[in-house]
This record gives sequence, C-alpha cells and structure tokens, in this order.
Amino acid sequence: MEWTNDMSGTLYIVATPIGNLGDISNRCRKTLESVDFIAAEDTRVTLKLLNHLDIKKPMVSYYEHNRAGSGQKIADRILAGENCALVTDAGTPAISDPGEDIVKLCRSLAIPVTAIPGPCAIIDALAISGMPTQRFTFEGFLSTNGKNRRQHLLELVGEKRTMVFYEAPHKLLKTLADMLSAFGNRELALCRELTKLHEEVRLTSLQEAVDYYTENPPRGEFVLVIRGCTEPEEEMNMEQALELVAQLRSDGSSLKDAVKRVSSEHGISKNDLYDAAVKSED
Repeated sequence: MEWTNDMSGTLYIVATPIGNLGDISNRCRKTLESVDFIAAEDTRVTLKLLNHLDIKKPMVSYYEHNRAGSGQKIADRILAGENCALVTDAGTPAISDPGEDIVKLCRSLAIPVTAIPGPCAIIDALAISGMPTQRFTFEGFLSTNGKNRRQHLLELVGEKRTMVFYEAPHKLLKTLADMLSAFGNRELALCRELTKLHEEVRLTSLQEAVDYYTENPPRGEFVLVIRGCTEPEEEMNMEQALELVAQLRSDGSSLKDAVKRVSSEHGISKNDLYDAAVKSED
C-alpha cells in the first residue's frame, strides 16, 4: 500500500491540447480552475490556453533548465497544502519531458499525484499510422550528437516492436538518413503537426522520406512511427555489429565486454565478431 501525506496538497498531471484547443476536456478545465497554481513549461504558451478557457490563475515556470530549483519550490508549496497543476506546452507532462523529475520528487515526499488524461502525440500518431499497435516502444527524441544518435539506432536494429520517435524539423533529414543506414529501407509513417490546421500523415519508406525531404525542407513537429524488425530478413549484419562494437569501445568498454554485449543483444556469433573486431583494430 502506498503511503501519502494527508496534510499536503496534490500534484495534478494535466494533459493539454497538442494543437487543436477544442481537444481540451471538461475535467482538464475544471482542474485548472480549481488548483491554487499552475506549473508551466512556458507560461506564455499556457497563458494563451488559460485565456481561451477564461481562467485566471497564478503560474510558475518549470522547464528543462530550472527543474532542479523550481521543482523543490513547487513541492514545498504542495507540502504546505496547495494544489498544483503541471502542464507542458502540448500533450501529457512527464512524457519525454522534465515533468518526470517532479513526479519522482513528489512521490519521494509522499505527495499525492493524480493524472488528468488527454492528448498524447505518441498515441495519436500510432493510432493513425497503420503500423502494428499491439506492441510498441517509445524512444523519444534522439540525441543531437550524431555519434550518440547512430549508436542509439544501432541498438534498435533487432527491435521487433513498432518504434515511435519525436523529431524536430531541423534535425529530421539527418535522423532519417541515420535510420536508413541502421535499419535499411523500413516502412514508416511521418505524422506532422497533429490536430493542427496543416496536419499531415505521410505513409512511405525511409529511402523515399530521405529523397522527399532532401527536396522539400521539413516544417513543423514530427512523430515518426517505424515498423519493427521482421526476422530473418533484417538481422544485424557483421558491418553493423562492428560499428556498434567500435562505438562501445570509444565509450570506454573493453573489446571483450563490447563484443559480449553486441553478441548477446543481437544474436551475432561471439567468436566471429571477436575475430572480426580484432582484425578491424589492427
């Protein structure tokens, strides 16, 4: 049984529209009206929503670069008996979002945490993608560092579940190119500007997507839904395995440990991989 602090207020995790303000729920509206204050990723964005709802409420800023200090201050106010609604700029807080940290903090302080469900771009994109939905994995935003991004993707080569990623327009083409290199020419759905005026879902392949966005600069925020690995056609080959070993080695792993990990995770012969890795390092 979970213990809670009966003397404190409550942290409400409030999902807000990802584009269309008509998606606001009645429960969300009532929660924003009833709390003592709102913790917002960007108070300017949240102010537009509050104005739309004709709600006036004190706000504090809580985002990536102030989450440590601001999170504790918010928790202190809740412990003193105030109720707080946590909102992000769009969608569900704590999903690929610093809200994860304040939820963890509140849980550690026995502060009640309640979700007010609503829009979530991951689920919306998956539902309209046409991809298998029974099992999927959410991978969030890939690293802006090319080396880290490629390593992340190589670790997913054998992933059989449908994969969902977030991506910004200025990084999209590099990400698609790295996905093509890691996965081969997989099927994907590119979901852009969901619920907004210019919503678009492009059902295509990685190669066609690279070709298209090379000629047509991407605009808007994207959710990428990619078909998982189908055995045995898309097993990791030796070249991909060696690249992953090299990346693990550059991060400080010994050759033996790197080979063992790649062999275990991707079904590559450990002896063959070790021999090939030794030759590649000579």
